[in-house]
Amino acid sequence: MENGKQTPSYERIRAFLHRLGLPDDRYFALLSPTEMEIRTLQDEICADTIRFYRAAAEDKPMIREEALMKLETLQNLAGTDERLIRQYILSIKVSFGKPDGPYSPEEKLDILLEALRTTVPNLDLEEINLGLYTMEETTLLNQIAATYAEMGQLKKAIDIYRQLLKYVQKHYSEMSRYAGKFALVAHNYTHALFLVGRYDDAIEVAELGEKACAEYAHYQFLPGLIHLLGSCYFYKGEHARCQEYYRSAYHIYKAVGNDSDRLNLERDAKERLGPEFSF
Repeated sequence: MENGKQTPSYERIRAFLHRLGLPDDRYFALLSPTEMEIRTLQDEICADTIRFYRAAAEDKPMIREEALMKLETLQNLAGTDERLIRQYILSIKVSFGKPDGPYSPEEKLDILLEALRTTVPNLDLEEINLGLYTMEETTLLNQIAATYAEMGQLKKAIDIYRQLLKYVQKHYSEMSRYAGKFALVAHNYTHALFLVGRYDDAIEVAELGEKACAEYAHYQFLPGLIHLLGSCYFYKGEHARCQEYYRSAYHIYKAVGNDSDRLNLERDAKERLGPEFSF
């Protein structure tokens, strides 16, 4: 590339920019017809993952089949040498699972590690700070930590989240469009700390995530962070603060139509504060 003998693809340029902590929205290039088709397919597949997550059980097989066909088309378009696309395909397959149901946590972990090592072959989860990563790779690291938590290996998950939060904060703090990534990691890190009873640490991380949500208008993870803050304060014995945070989270969940998490909050409030508590 440096000698002008090869023109990098749009995806590869984005990867370089992400690894260097530079915004990709300032890079403009004409996409080839194949690259345009690839981007369109990726957008459709992303929409399919959301449809699949929200669909009724009887509709999931059809959505899954359609998405897997698009992934096969994507692989054919990109060719076998395009590692970034291979990584993308592996990471997406985890979302759709197998025909008979979701992957087990162990299977999921194997696939996610394979996906990450497609582009980071010398990955060391003990020394994440030594690498440079694309946004997609930080997403995979977050998924890997979440899978360790799902497997009950909370110490491992917390260590990955700790390193990842520092990395995202350092490399993407000046790019507001990626603040949602910081909020996601902060939310998951807070939850893992809460599960092991490290309430003061959980509050510190949650407040960082809450600040990022407010400062950069990334509100997707805000109610979850507020919900966790309330739970932490309950177990610290500060019930008045718990009630305040629970009420705030409840009204955000209700406003955005997140009924699933709203019902979980109602259950938590009933168990911890008693049936007389009202929102």
